[in-house]
Amino acid sequence: MAHHKSAKKRIRQTERRTEVNRARISRIRTFVKKVETLIEGGDKTLAAEALRAAEPELMRGVQAGIVHQNTASRKVSRLVARIKSL
Repeated sequence: MAHHKSAKKRIRQTERRTEVNRARISRIRTFVKKVETLIEGGDKTLAAEALRAAEPELMRGVQAGIVHQNTASRKVSRLVARIKSL
């Protein structure tokens, strides 16, 4: 357990940030999962629409430092390729 005032504050900050980051990750996963579900369903127009909603969420994750830029770009690229192949 922390003994210094600054260390205690850091623990509080970390707990708060962890909670926010978990929520952001969950939100991103939800949006991506919607796209994947629609791709499996075979609905190209709805899948493309869902991707347009999911892409900004992924990029917000990049800006927040939760997801790496290359990871987000790779996910978007692969989803676009899957939608095109429908």
